[in-house]
Amino acid sequence: MREPIHEFMKFTDLRDMLEKSEKLYGDRPAYVFKTEEEGKFREITHKEFRDDVKALGTKLVNMGLKDKRVAVISENRYEWGIVYLAVVNGTGIIVPLDKSLPENEIESLMIRSEVEAIVYSEKYNDVMNKIRKENTTKVKYFISMDLEKEEDDVYSESELIKQGKELLETGNREFLDAKIDAEKMSIMLFTSGTTAMSKAVMLSHKNICANLMDITSVLRIYDTDRFLSFLPLHHTFECTTGFLYPLSRGSSIAFCEGIRHIADNLKEYKASVMVSVPILFEAMYKKVMKTIEKKGKLKTVQKGIKISQFLLKFGIDIRKKLFKEIHDTLGGNIRVFVAGGAALDPETEKGFNELGFTLYQGYGLTESSPVISVEDDKYQRLGSIGKAFPSLDVKIDDPNEEGIGELLVKGPSVMLGYYNNEEATKETITEDGWLHTGDLAKIDKDDFIFISGRKKFVIVLKNGKNIYPEEIEALINKIEGVKESFVYGKPEDDGDYKICAKIVYDEELVEEIYGTKDPEQLKEKIWQEVKKMNKSMPAYKYVREISVTNKELIKTTTQKVKRFEEIKTVLAE
Repeated sequence: MREPIHEFMKFTDLRDMLEKSEKLYGDRPAYVFKTEEEGKFREITHKEFRDDVKALGTKLVNMGLKDKRVAVISENRYEWGIVYLAVVNGTGIIVPLDKSLPENEIESLMIRSEVEAIVYSEKYNDVMNKIRKENTTKVKYFISMDLEKEEDDVYSESELIKQGKELLETGNREFLDAKIDAEKMSIMLFTSGTTAMSKAVMLSHKNICANLMDITSVLRIYDTDRFLSFLPLHHTFECTTGFLYPLSRGSSIAFCEGIRHIADNLKEYKASVMVSVPILFEAMYKKVMKTIEKKGKLKTVQKGIKISQFLLKFGIDIRKKLFKEIHDTLGGNIRVFVAGGAALDPETEKGFNELGFTLYQGYGLTESSPVISVEDDKYQRLGSIGKAFPSLDVKIDDPNEEGIGELLVKGPSVMLGYYNNEEATKETITEDGWLHTGDLAKIDKDDFIFISGRKKFVIVLKNGKNIYPEEIEALINKIEGVKESFVYGKPEDDGDYKICAKIVYDEELVEEIYGTKDPEQLKEKIWQEVKKMNKSMPAYKYVREISVTNKELIKTTTQKVKRFEEIKTVLAE
């Protein structure tokens, strides 16, 4: 088992975490917002944030929502965080809903989760008004994040906070003194998938707190750090690492205004930490390198990398000074990037680190609260997802001759189970507590974990050979002008599979690289590059057929490719 490398604060539940961190960081900024005046920012301190949480929690209990379920749905914003912690820290069970769900799925999940209140932003006004009229749910309280006052039986979150503060002033301690059972379900999270297929993951305070303590024990984050929050908050990866984690460490949070604004937001907010998905970091790295090339500085940078790598052997690090211009394009303050949610291209990790950016790869699942492993200052190995957290045990189930098998994990951050789905829970968690991750991996002699791909997406050929689509996609994505790719097995008449790839090209770059925008000509030019790539692999892994498009692959809100939907699309063509 991995040893912690940093001291960390221990807490029993999320309220305990908020109270202990408030004593240390109460006056530090917790949230930073732009104002109408350019260059001027508004800050909310950790104490002010916690006061709002206590006030809203007090009012929700006063409204009769003790031990009830409350849903929250919105874009990433301050009010979302208040609701989450006001519910879990003494009111009831929080049910974060995916902000990109269609109307019918929002309604379906509200029914399935049996929520009695929902807090939402104005974007969902029409959906909520329709649900109110149809009266198909158990919801008694519709609460708007944007209304200043109650209107047409829709409550105002800001007004409820004011009323909660008044209740606290009169001595109401129902919320403050509420007992928290750290072992019980406090968070209900729906996995991505269609409404019928999505499973409701049950998490407890103990699950989340164990994960927060594990993260702190291996990653050093300071109260001076500022996180740029980009991934949707309803997703456990962002919720634990980009919301609860900075709050526990006294850091501050700023919200990204969208994918096109990342570079500007990093600069404006002087962000030092960003947690995101590999596809984003890969795109950022490609853009950085393309800019260097366009400026005719590629050879200079490559020479600088050689010199700085040589000096690193003697403990001399000049990368940030040497590559200052590159750092300035990403705000000039970045200290740590953390990638998770899918496999990170090792070249991107290596490239960023060579330029003096610290980029760590992590790995996890909603079912494990979510982080299972991550690289850090002490333990980093290119291509790996680091080592398992100190509180967790991992093992490989039924490894093949290459040592690859399903990764199993056991420990305090493993979920309680799936809500109302005993069968799925038994399939996923063994009797002695091992969680089946569904990911194929191998563990090397030094305990570094290397993920091969999802178990359910492996293409098994007639000769018994296994092909991991993600492995081939990583190679295709390195071809110039390729944005992303999707590798799949097309069933053949003889019962075998033909390895095929759907390739998404970058419209802005292809003309410059290949001298054409014509799809048929592009297909031929990219096909020549794929054939060159094939030669780097055993013949059974060769890509035999490709299609090209400028349309992005179908993805979840956290930018994971929806493989089952893509398979349906490509096989129907």
